[in-house]
Amino acid sequence: MRRFAWSLILAVTAIAQLTIAASAQAPSPSAQAPELSRVRLAVGGKPAMFYLPLTVTERLGYFKQEGLDVEISDFPGGARALQALMGGSADVVTGSYDHTIQMQAKGQAIVAVALLGRYPGFVLGVLNAKAANYTGPASLKGMKIGITAPGSSTHFMVLHMMARAGLKPTDASLVGVGAGPGAVAAAQRGEIDAILNADPVISALEARNLIKVVADTRTEKGTLDVYGGPMPAAVLYVPPAFAEKNPRTTQALVNALVRGLKWIQANSAEEIAKVMPEEYALGDKALYVEAIKHSIAMYSPDGRLTAKGGETAYDVLKAFDPAVGGATIDIAKTFTNSFVEKVPAR
Repeated sequence: MRRFAWSLILAVTAIAQLTIAASAQAPSPSAQAPELSRVRLAVGGKPAMFYLPLTVTERLGYFKQEGLDVEISDFPGGARALQALMGGSADVVTGSYDHTIQMQAKGQAIVAVALLGRYPGFVLGVLNAKAANYTGPASLKGMKIGITAPGSSTHFMVLHMMARAGLKPTDASLVGVGAGPGAVAAAQRGEIDAILNADPVISALEARNLIKVVADTRTEKGTLDVYGGPMPAAVLYVPPAFAEKNPRTTQALVNALVRGLKWIQANSAEEIAKVMPEEYALGDKALYVEAIKHSIAMYSPDGRLTAKGGETAYDVLKAFDPAVGGATIDIAKTFTNSFVEKVPAR
């Protein structure tokens, strides 16, 4: 009996020592908790492959595991998401890196804290009725071109291609058609002559034999062909004041998104499709899986941004955006990798 009692005392003592040691090594929950439990995130065209990492992160519960309740508001395009941020109805945005440069040109700073897309993933397709006469971007003159929304990255890509061909922005009619079923319907009804959009819209149009693809930035080669250099795409951007006031909240957002990026790299298109909302497949799950396969190379493996990518974006924008062309832009102030570098290994 004494031997049993002594063994019990030793066991309890050992457990107590382990508990004390663990407590001494681990930071307190309050030290790790984000400053904000609820974050309002704006995005423009969430069903598009451009923002697939955001949806993967959300659906896998990674935001919640970081202690965040992320309220996502989806707008018709990236410009509207940016407006929500500047108007105070959103705290952060998953949007185009381009916006960080354009807003600096206007004297309003926003900073990218994580890269989601290393290639834009946008495709220019000319409807079959016009395809036979298309010989290059100069052929866009006089066309009615469907973009996701005015001020969006698809808008910028059209303007860039037109500018390189010597065309003015007014040489074509650009109309917002969204990034979902409405874009497919606009092409089916013949309301546009060409379309610049992302998957799954592009894959749906190709499957219906409605377009001829003439420019494709879902790959590194296609991106270099269009832009002449690396072109950062979707990012998480925030006002600098938000990151300074809420560093743990910003870190939690970046932790979750980088974890989502790594999950994408480790899983097949079929597994990724299972995570996504059913309606994003536009009624054809098999086609949606193929669209993911076409787009998977465009996602960043680690969330890091580069100065070289920023310089490419600056060169593209200043060619057709007078505000950017007339401003002195400090690329170093448009992004930071400080939060990505602190993402814990998993």
